[in-house]
Amino acid sequence: MRGRAEAITHGAATIVNAIATGKGAAVGVDLWTKASVTLTDEPGTVKVKILPDSSESPVLAQKTFEHVLRHFGLEKEFGAKVETRSNIPVARGLKSSSAAANAIALATVAALERGLDDVDVVKLGVDGAVDAKVTVTGAFDDACASYFGGVVITDNMERRIVKRFELAECPTVLFYVPDKKSYTISSDVKRMKTMAPVVKLAYREALNGNYWAALTLNGLIYSSALGYDSSPAVDALAAGALASGLSGTGAAVTAIVPEDKVDSVKEIWQNREGEFLEARINQEKARVVG
Repeated sequence: MRGRAEAITHGAATIVNAIATGKGAAVGVDLWTKASVTLTDEPGTVKVKILPDSSESPVLAQKTFEHVLRHFGLEKEFGAKVETRSNIPVARGLKSSSAAANAIALATVAALERGLDDVDVVKLGVDGAVDAKVTVTGAFDDACASYFGGVVITDNMERRIVKRFELAECPTVLFYVPDKKSYTISSDVKRMKTMAPVVKLAYREALNGNYWAALTLNGLIYSSALGYDSSPAVDALAAGALASGLSGTGAAVTAIVPEDKVDSVKEIWQNREGEFLEARINQEKARVVG
């Protein structure tokens, strides 16, 4: 028994939010989360350390670990010490929960020295996220983009990958991250579901390969439904972004930006209050690193 493992997964950004229809799309970005899992001989006890924000709830880590153990019938055999580290801001729409669940699930499988298909690892992380009540739909789209990278289009209700796109070019991804946290589970689901007919149009565009247009359309739809100001996205488009829109249920705004327009978008956003992050599209799969 190996007993300890560490895994890394990456962040993601929304292309089509699945809350309205149960179908979604997301793209991987190279922000990261690492999780280390050390097995103990204290079944039922999962001690969690979350860095850098120790005030975040440990429930996601606990539930994800428990789901992996239950899958292998080992819940009465082991407890664990779980530690996560990340540069993904929490509760801003940047898929911090999906990345953490993926990393914890993968590290747990490796610590147990068991084999599991990648999609099954993702599904166990999604089970943990649902059980921890950090997601409305299970966020299978976000979880797949976080785990596999690239553009991933999914049916979240069936937990099925419908289509994947690898990108020939990897533009820069800029995020405007307002100071206010926005936890998905506290969002107005009923209000978002009223937007289903137009969200379906965005989903169809993504399926047809027009995923950047889908990202912008989705962002405008959900900003309207949730009462967010859409001007940061419109400003980014005016400054030369290929696409821009709300990520998740906010509050972050994503901009997909060609190299020669990065400074222009940064400049138009610089007077806004909040944090700015720069990343690239990620196309690397999650992996065990220790």
